[in-house]
Amino acid sequence: MARPLALAALLLLGLAALSPAAAADAPFVVAHKKVSLSRPKPGVERLAVSVDLYNQGSATAYDVTINDDSWPTEAFELVSGEKSKTLERLDPGATASHTFVLETKAQGRFQGSPAIITYRVPTKTALQEAYSTPIFPLDILAERPPEMKFEWAKRLVAKYGALVSVVSLVGGFIYLVASPSKSSAKSKKRR
Repeated sequence: MARPLALAALLLLGLAALSPAAAADAPFVVAHKKVSLSRPKPGVERLAVSVDLYNQGSATAYDVTINDDSWPTEAFELVSGEKSKTLERLDPGATASHTFVLETKAQGRFQGSPAIITYRVPTKTALQEAYSTPIFPLDILAERPPEMKFEWAKRLVAKYGALVSVVSLVGGFIYLVASPSKSSAKSKKRR
């Protein structure tokens, strides 16, 4: 009785030792989703959506599909690109990127969901699924304060402008008084 139990335990230990080795020889797809906002004209907001893929595993991922259907058609209009893309393969250490541009005229807050990435592994029959990073909530057509590019320079001039001008005037006067004049240098040469 002890012998079959020991054999079963040994078999389970052998399978447990082999499973990390099999998992180490597989693709590991990491996806990063990012959105940048721009306003080409008043009342219109453009969103450039980019999904970057990285295969961090040690095997090739085949039939890689990027699908980002989290943008409702009643609020967002597709300007360029497609919301989905299929790659034939993604080799170990390789990267791929997918970009599309949306336009909206609807004001409000939007929370997008992660993009879905599916890929095939040769050793498994089922498709593998990965998700991109989520995006932060977007304030579409929100009132933003104008950018103050030289605000720090204006504050410095307002605070120290008078002091700098007085010090530079005094320094210039001292330089003029302390430096020898050219006419006195010529008169000394004639003697």
